[in-house]
Amino acid sequence: MAKVEHDLTDVQWQQLRSRWGGCAYCGAEDPAPQKDCVLPISRGGRYTVVNVVPACRSCNASKCNAEVTTWMRRKKLDERVFLVRQAEIAGEIADEIVGGVPHEA
Repeated sequence: MAKVEHDLTDVQWQQLRSRWGGCAYCGAEDPAPQKDCVLPISRGGRYTVVNVVPACRSCNASKCNAEVTTWMRRKKLDERVFLVRQAEIAGEIADEIVGGVPHEA
């Protein structure tokens, strides 16, 4: 089995927290959000800027290792809004890594 790479840096985590401004799923403010993998580690996910979002304890515990869109539907959360925003934020941070130019938050 190949070694799984987890390359989320502390700076990227802070950028994710800042851009989301709270729980990525429900929007709740949490002074200490947890790192949640959109695609869980148990399903092949990794701790990377395109797979991690800040989550409140309640959402992180509820989601567990569920597939994100199925879980969001069950919780009656807007999966489309989440997925679009997640892609935008991850893309901005990835662009900054490649180009070195920060986007305005």
